[in-house]
Amino acid sequence: MPEITSYSQGTPTWIDLSTPDIEASKKFYGALFGWDFEVGPPETGGYTNAQLQGKNVAGLMQQMPDMSPPEAGPPVTAWSTYLASDDVDATAAAIEANGGRLMMPAMDVMDLGRMLVAFDPLGTMIGAWQAGRHKGAELANEPGTFVWNELATTDVAVARPFYAAAFGVEISGPMSEDFDYTTFRSAGRDVGGIYPADEGTAAQWKVYFGVADTDAAAKTATDNGGTVVSEPTDTPYGRMATIRDPQGAMFSIMSTPAQG
Repeated sequence: MPEITSYSQGTPTWIDLSTPDIEASKKFYGALFGWDFEVGPPETGGYTNAQLQGKNVAGLMQQMPDMSPPEAGPPVTAWSTYLASDDVDATAAAIEANGGRLMMPAMDVMDLGRMLVAFDPLGTMIGAWQAGRHKGAELANEPGTFVWNELATTDVAVARPFYAAAFGVEISGPMSEDFDYTTFRSAGRDVGGIYPADEGTAAQWKVYFGVADTDAAAKTATDNGGTVVSEPTDTPYGRMATIRDPQGAMFSIMSTPAQG
């Protein structure tokens, strides 16, 4: 696919991994997705861009507990999703006006862009990114890049109107009476999903990565210290599996079309 140079309001634009061992994470994801890595200058704290074909596709950052705000709680090893914002300051105001709270207020990241990190009304972390020189993921929707982002939430009746109001997206109706899954739309296309989290599981934003072969990728993950949490399964949207990386971060992989 051609390089992506912009994202419409509310579209997942970037993902990054908070990890206690960035070198181990680079080794794992490099083997799994064929990524190369570019470490940022000292003023970025070692923030690392994962690259495919020389294009930025994700970020990795070393956990630094002493630098986290108290309200963030202890560091969590996880993938985070950032939604595109045309105006991060306006998004910050909309988040607070609709029951969310800011963990990291709007701030400039050198000339790369402007960002914030917030909690939605149910306590799930979400980021917003206003592009500067860093446009977001330069490749997406292909093997080795993120292909889908979705929110598993403890209360869809609260989450859906919040994201619609805070990020200016349209929320679809449920897929069926038996499957309360809705998509959110930006610029006329589906860009993510929202659905009820399984009972007893934490609310979270989930990231799906594209792979050429789900079964082969699952084996590569286990060969490199990961764990297959959900075995490869055919779905109407492709063959999927859920993986836990060696440091504990969860993510899913998906090949399209479905194999079988």
